[in-house]
Amino acid sequence: MANPIQEIIEKQVLTVAKAMEDKLDDEIASLEKLDEDDLEVLRERRLKQMKKMAEKKKRWMSLGHGEYSEIHSEKDFFSVVKASERVVCHFYRENWPCKVMDKHMSILAKQHIETHFVKIQAEKSPFLAERLKIVVLPTLALIKNTKVDDYVVGFNELGGKDDFSTEDLEERIARAQVIHYEGESSLKPKSTTQVRRNVRQSARSDSDSE
Repeated sequence: MANPIQEIIEKQVLTVAKAMEDKLDDEIASLEKLDEDDLEVLRERRLKQMKKMAEKKKRWMSLGHGEYSEIHSEKDFFSVVKASERVVCHFYRENWPCKVMDKHMSILAKQHIETHFVKIQAEKSPFLAERLKIVVLPTLALIKNTKVDDYVVGFNELGGKDDFSTEDLEERIARAQVIHYEGESSLKPKSTTQVRRNVRQSARSDSDSE
């Protein structure tokens, strides 16, 4: 005796498979209808997009994107924020938690050249610290179009401990739309455990060497 539930499931699977097959057939048919002129238009459009992105990257690099650098004065902070559409600024002091944050920021700066990653010493920037209400260190100010949209304060949103991964920080920054992020980390798949270990080891090594 046939199982009615099994028959329903099989019919649903066949329906979905047929729909996917029809969609694929339509896409193939659309491609086959393209003539040389259509393909040339697509190529031209793609070349323009690539050229535009190359120009953007060139400008970003000229502004210091791609590297995690230090701002040495409050005046320089305003210059950086005005020059770049997206900025992540680490307010720090010379302590262990800030060194941990430094390591993650260095990695993300190279992965997200569309955003300028910088740091500034909070104790030497009293005007900024007061204006932006910086109390806990480290604090990241997430800035878009010259305005602070959000903050990452300490490690509370990163698990509350210093062994969070770079991906954890990347996802948190992405919530403020200060980096380009489509739901998957820009870092290599191996990184979750390995980056966490490397960051902690490297930061401790830096601390020990001072």
